[in-house]
Amino acid sequence: MPFARLATATTPTCHIGLGLAAVGRPGYITLGRDRDLGENRSVDTLRARTHELLDAAHAQGVRYFDVARSYGRSEEFLADWLHSRPDIDDVVIGSKWGYTYTAAWRTDAEAHEVKDHSVATYEKQRAETAELLGDRLDLYQIHSVTPDSPALTDKELHAELAEAAVQGLSIGFSTSGPAQADAIRAALTVTVDGEPLFRTVQATYNALETSAAPALAEAHDAGLTVIVKEAMANGRLAAEHAPGGLRDIAGEAGLGADAVALALVLRQPWAGVVLSGAATVNQLASNLHAAVVDLGDDQLARLDALAEEPATYWERRGQLPWH
Repeated sequence: MPFARLATATTPTCHIGLGLAAVGRPGYITLGRDRDLGENRSVDTLRARTHELLDAAHAQGVRYFDVARSYGRSEEFLADWLHSRPDIDDVVIGSKWGYTYTAAWRTDAEAHEVKDHSVATYEKQRAETAELLGDRLDLYQIHSVTPDSPALTDKELHAELAEAAVQGLSIGFSTSGPAQADAIRAALTVTVDGEPLFRTVQATYNALETSAAPALAEAHDAGLTVIVKEAMANGRLAAEHAPGGLRDIAGEAGLGADAVALALVLRQPWAGVVLSGAATVNQLASNLHAAVVDLGDDQLARLDALAEEPATYWERRGQLPWH
């Protein structure tokens, strides 16, 4: 399995990956985006920003990079970077299918992405991803599975995914919404010819949204690699947006609130890779300090108290504007 290569990393940051959702397209729901990216969000500007982030991440030990068909040009930017650095052969690449980017590089689009988990969409997007990333792709994930997703019951889709696995691609899924735990448990039952289909699960987990933890522990125990996304809650756990209790603990640690928020996730025994969604090199450097944060029992208890009800968390996330 390609993810086994992460275990050979020798740097303390080997469990932190970099997701390119925030820099692969001009509009996203992360708070502080106007300040982070500024007004110039041309394709060339964001391509250069992405390459700068990838260079910095790799130099500091990050070895997993995460993109998706719906993240604008993220696959293209990553493919360009890989092509321009042919000596880099020690990274693991994951992408996702199931959403189509529809914003046409606008920040004020009425709809930025459209979800479809059909076989036809899989075949179309798999070909598009293959054209860009070729054999550098290690992991292909169904994007944002929910308990009612047809991707959990479509036998034709399962057969095609299983064939991709036979050809050497790891197959995974990501989840979203207040019923993540239900979706994870349903996915764990999906088999083809008696063998589990999925090798990884990517889910939202952070100080504000902890409801998927028991199901993620079950997935880990079943042999899946757990990838954590949105560990910063789309910026709600960073800088001035962070709750006062988190900022207090960050002050005690002498680090940023982002490092403390990520450290909380890194300490979970089932967490295999925790994604940074940094949009700047400085944010990435601050995120990577999470590897050295040591949280005491009192601090952990104070962080536990920040958790929201899942329905509340996801309702608030749904209200975040696309910048």
